[in-house]
Amino acid sequence: MTNSRKNRKVDGFLKKAKKWKSEFETLRNIVLDCDLSEDIKWMHPCYMFENKNIVLIHGFKEYCALLFHKGALLKDPHGILVQQTENVQAARQIRFTNVQEIVEMETILKAYIYEAIEVEKAGLEVKKNTEFTIPEELQNKFDEIPALKTAFEALTPGRQRAYILYFSNAKQSKTRESRVEKYMQQILDGKGLND
Repeated sequence: MTNSRKNRKVDGFLKKAKKWKSEFETLRNIVLDCDLSEDIKWMHPCYMFENKNIVLIHGFKEYCALLFHKGALLKDPHGILVQQTENVQAARQIRFTNVQEIVEMETILKAYIYEAIEVEKAGLEVKKNTEFTIPEELQNKFDEIPALKTAFEALTPGRQRAYILYFSNAKQSKTRESRVEKYMQQILDGKGLND
């Protein structure tokens, strides 16, 4: 690894890191050994091949992780890739709680990184799930107010998905109904959940 590939912004990130500092540094050295360029994206060290995101290093309360942007396309022969939440479609993480785990997995990590580079070179893309199940409470409002359905269908797929996930995540029908009621005007105004 040459120091010329190191980015000063990442140096700054590492200097400020209070938790996971030695883990981040170990991961950085492994990733840079794979001939990737580094920068800061989404406030974390991000590693790229020909300006395409390959992996990101980030930390959480219980673990730090190496996140593969298109991890869903990797073979994962060791069964170590984790889907962060059920709504994350493409990215997968490999999680660590100490430097020793990282050091012991260096060869495996490099193999996964090289595979991720090959996925990028091949131009492979993760097929996004665009099928949404409309919650019954929202469907009832669509039946009652056709203009609401028209306005909802005019929203971008991402905005539709955000509403559907938000409404569906409520456990009780009463809560789902109140969420739909609360956001009806916003939908009619062509706005997303967080607009």
